[in-house]
Amino acid sequence: MKGFRYLNNVATLELDEAACIGCGRCLEVCPHQVFSVENRKAALIDKDACMECGACARNCPVKAIRVEAGVGCASGIINEWLRERNLRASGGECCS
Repeated sequence: MKGFRYLNNVATLELDEAACIGCGRCLEVCPHQVFSVENRKAALIDKDACMECGACARNCPVKAIRVEAGVGCASGIINEWLRERNLRASGGECCS
């Protein structure tokens, strides 16, 4: 799902770099490649790609990541993707 966007500058995602231990779990679970590991610490490389699913926060062993999971971005992206997919499958117009 890389490349999907919802709204710019609205993601609730926060990273406490001081608390991060650089395990890389956030990279493993993030469906949108929001994180990278630099100098043995996680870094936010594309915060606006965050769909607020909460996988990163739930899997961070030191709770260095906070996000208000389920505030609407994830469902917005998924619903739009499904709408476009269904329109294409039915031969209808999409994205006009």
